[in-house]
Amino acid sequence: MPIGDVPILEVLIRQFRAAGVTDVILTVGHMAGLIRTYFGDGSDFGVNITYSYEDQPLGTAGPLAAIREDIQDEHVLVTNGDVLTDFDFSSLFTDHASSGAAASIASYQKKVKIDLGVLESQGDDRLTGYIEKPSYDFLVSMGIYMFRREVLDRIPEDTYLDFPDLIIQLLESDDYVRLHKFHGYWQDLGRREDYEAANADTERLESILNPRPASERRTRDRRSADRAKDRAPIARRARRSTQPKKRTKA
Repeated sequence: MPIGDVPILEVLIRQFRAAGVTDVILTVGHMAGLIRTYFGDGSDFGVNITYSYEDQPLGTAGPLAAIREDIQDEHVLVTNGDVLTDFDFSSLFTDHASSGAAASIASYQKKVKIDLGVLESQGDDRLTGYIEKPSYDFLVSMGIYMFRREVLDRIPEDTYLDFPDLIIQLLESDDYVRLHKFHGYWQDLGRREDYEAANADTERLESILNPRPASERRTRDRRSADRAKDRAPIARRARRSTQPKKRTKA
């Protein structure tokens, strides 16, 4: 799925690299050969890429059972492959690791428009309200997760399982699942309207397609803050010099 002239998966891998990720495992099924031909071992993108193949559809979480033995780290980042965002992946890792949570879900406040007239009723046939094409706000999953490594041991092999099912299992066993709330830019490219909006936002695309490493962003932010401090006294002097002088009547 391209964004501009770049596959969305490449955009994500660039972002992972900028956040300090060095090893990426792609779980692939449909178009596996094409994906492997394009990305290879990941050396062209500054990461090490390995592949896990699905013989049958296993859902969004099911494929993790096949790769758990390859993961030695205490925490693992898992994402859908159709997410376009300026999300800070490094902050998710830091906050998750320090929280002690079994899982962290990146979440976003999404406005959803209902393109229908919504009827409100009381009883079987009494209309109490009519709202034309309303919009509602929902806290939704961004398709980006952090898990403690041992959570992957709960996923049965060769069994279809989606992330909502895995998260519900964690909640039922009273594990701590935390929300990592995000207020930046996010589009779910699996939705046609989000995909069209993403391709139309060329300025935003440029900043996402060419992410800066976290250390470079912090240096840039400090420089911007220093420049702002330097400008403040000049601005105050300028305001004082341009204020009209009061005239006194004789």
